[in-house]
Amino acid sequence: MLEALTNALPHFRNTNSGQFFLMAGPCVIEGEEMALRIAERIQHITDKLQIPFIFKGSYRKANRSRLDSYTGIGDEKALRILQKVSREIGVPTVTDIHESGEAAMAAEYVDVLQIPAFLCRQTDLLVAAAQTGKVVNVKKGQFLNGEAMQFAVDKVRQSGNDNVLLTDRGNSFGYSDLVVDFRNLPAMRAFGVPVIMDVTHSLQRPNQSSGVTGGQPALIETIAKAAIAVGADGLFIETHPTPATAKSDGANMLPLDQLEDLLIKLTRVREAIR
Repeated sequence: MLEALTNALPHFRNTNSGQFFLMAGPCVIEGEEMALRIAERIQHITDKLQIPFIFKGSYRKANRSRLDSYTGIGDEKALRILQKVSREIGVPTVTDIHESGEAAMAAEYVDVLQIPAFLCRQTDLLVAAAQTGKVVNVKKGQFLNGEAMQFAVDKVRQSGNDNVLLTDRGNSFGYSDLVVDFRNLPAMRAFGVPVIMDVTHSLQRPNQSSGVTGGQPALIETIAKAAIAVGADGLFIETHPTPATAKSDGANMLPLDQLEDLLIKLTRVREAIR
């Protein structure tokens, strides 16, 4: 399933290894030095393990609980950092967009445009992303099952773009929790697109009384292993050198120094089921 993706992405390495691919990086671009440092470290690990790697980072966080929540360092500044990561580290990049008018702007700097889960039914947004010609990664809404994502795939394809990915990030469970239904992965894979498990966001505890999302990072390994075991093509993992000081989503991030050990375990799971 990765052949078309490989052709669409510059710098996408290790694609013949038979391993899952990885989207990883900080939740939000906090600055150039940190972005480059994180990308370089992940690239070193993934090259060693022969894992295809796409660097992720939001140029702006639009979906925040509180008005005083951190949103970013400025759109163009953050997008230029993503572009620099791609050029200097030699990896493709992904960022999320929130309104149809942002698609063409972001497409000037990154390789993959990501549609946030809450916006996966927004037709104008999906069409605008598709029409840039970039790879489009659509996150499954927390309120949908896997089968319902057929319509998101159709919107992208019918807009002239066959380079579409689907990502699961859990389903709403009550008001302040998420649960992963692994039936969604094969259901979405049946549409003939690569399917990704967003490991860290599926462990969020949203809608906390403090207005700051909580999380269960101790379960990252559990969710990641299960996703590989049921056939996920890729994993999405947010990681940071010090999650406790991260500007966004630190409660469910993986510490960067734990990434290599986790990926080694996951490559063994992948090899065992092949």
